[in-house]
Amino acid sequence: MDWLQSHLIELTTLSVTVRLLLSAVFGGLIGLDRGRRRRAAGLRTHILVCTGASLVMITNQYIAQVTGAGDVTRMGAQVISGIGFLGAGSILVDRYRQVRGLTTAAGLWASACMGLALGVGFVSGAVIACVIILTANVFLSRIERLFLSRTRDMRLYIEMETAAVFNSVISALGQHGIQIHNIDNVTPRGGTSDLRSAVTLKLYLPKHYPHGAVLEVVREIDGVLLSTELKT
Repeated sequence: MDWLQSHLIELTTLSVTVRLLLSAVFGGLIGLDRGRRRRAAGLRTHILVCTGASLVMITNQYIAQVTGAGDVTRMGAQVISGIGFLGAGSILVDRYRQVRGLTTAAGLWASACMGLALGVGFVSGAVIACVIILTANVFLSRIERLFLSRTRDMRLYIEMETAAVFNSVISALGQHGIQIHNIDNVTPRGGTSDLRSAVTLKLYLPKHYPHGAVLEVVREIDGVLLSTELKT
């Protein structure tokens, strides 16, 4: 790795080609995972971000080498701050009032940072970062889901025919020893002709009480149209 990195530091046609190709590969690896999960920024977006950031650093190095002056970090600093605008575009609030896209936005930013490292020839740092990012996206997400499925805290989104159905929800949850910590929001869905209501609850479950059982309890209540678990 040190041998390869020492050769890539020099600004030659071969080193530029290798840097840009590695940027496309590393960015593509991150993008494949996001694309598989049907996220807004997938394979192509991550490749473009990582390769573009790499080209910025190569260009910065080229300017410094040709002119013999200039700040070799200035253009890279602009990439780190500027990529936030692209990442912000992937963050949204869904119908359940839940924020989505934060991981994708962070992945785009991390891909840009990898591109900067590769652009300046810091291959070993980019390789280590790529492994860590992939591990966080692929493997740690599974561990996170497993942990959340066993926690006693739970957020539940419910849609009901009328607001009066909420009394039945409270009664059913109480019969199973499920405590309601707070009600995040109660939002009418539509005008006067549509009396459906939506509510988001934060619950505290009895010990070893499965989250799936809570959904079954709520879905059996007359007047409940939809119930789904939200990330805590």
